Amino acid sequence: MKLKDFNYDLPQGLIAQHPTQRRDAARLMVIDRARKTIIHDIFRNIGIYLPQNSLIVVNNSKVVPARLLGKRQKTGGQVEIFLLKKLDANRYEALLKPLKKIKVEEPLEFPGGVIGYLEDKEKRIVRFNKRDLEKHLSRIGHIPLPPYINRDDTARDRREYQTVYARRAGSVASPTAGLHFTNSLLANLKKVGHAVVPLTLHINYGTFKPVECDDVVSHPMHSEDYSMSASSFARVCKARDQGRRIVAVGTTSCRVLESVAQNNRLSGSTNIFIYPGFSFKMTDCLITNFHLPASTLLMLVYAFGGIQLMKKAYQEAIRQKYRFYSYGDAMIII
Repeated sequence: MKLKDFNYDLPQGLIAQHPTQRRDAARLMVIDRARKTIIHDIFRNIGIYLPQNSLIVVNNSKVVPARLLGKRQKTGGQVEIFLLKKLDANRYEALLKPLKKIKVEEPLEFPGGVIGYLEDKEKRIVRFNKRDLEKHLSRIGHIPLPPYINRDDTARDRREYQTVYARRAGSVASPTAGLHFTNSLLANLKKVGHAVVPLTLHINYGTFKPVECDDVVSHPMHSEDYSMSASSFARVCKARDQGRRIVAVGTTSCRVLESVAQNNRLSGSTNIFIYPGFSFKMTDCLITNFHLPASTLLMLVYAFGGIQLMKKAYQEAIRQKYRFYSYGDAMIII
């Protein structure tokens, strides 16, 4: 399976730089795998297309304001630290700019009296003078917008780049398919018989890692931490026994469902790589955004929807000028 099979040409103007005014006002492409049809609607009408009494599975991971902007104490030069993974009370694996210029144990100053020290340059480990850095991040940290959003983050991004059901802090990118849901839309779906079940997958920076292998099967898939409560798992199993359909909101929810089906573990780390030919065990429908060319997320969508139908859908989305990527429009594959 060749990387070129997952490429497409996207006009730069279709990459959404800002969220819609209302979350549920995004456009919705409805793709029916059985009928091979594509129709267009608005996300707030998604209930029309959901199977009756479906179980909607959402990723409740919360985006951490993981970008710290400060200065080098000695030179006054600007510095940026992007926190990737907490190692212990006050040490993190991180990305740093400008890494080449920063010296080991050089003080790096941030607002609120926070000081960081590059402890290990090769492993990019930073030690902070605060053991409760998470308490400061809500005040001094910046939302880590994806690299294809060409602007600084704003106060609005703190709200809009977070799902309304985000509860468990740990992601450096939002599970963006869920951004389109409002509390009222979820309440209305529940009123007509649908149920909503949470799980957690903390998205790390590896989600942006490009596939560089010509043979995609050789791609070293990144790992991400996940968990599903016993009660959520029981509800999923009961729904399946009752013949109800499982709707994964986003590729992250899908990856957790299929990881649990594959390894029978409700928590841990998953590097599951889903590409065409994969046999889905728990996912019946998928709600997702439009993904980058040649990305592992696009490969998952092609695996679920079928290569030819999904290529047609993406061509149609470009022709109809849908908005792409994190703040873009959505599709449901039924």
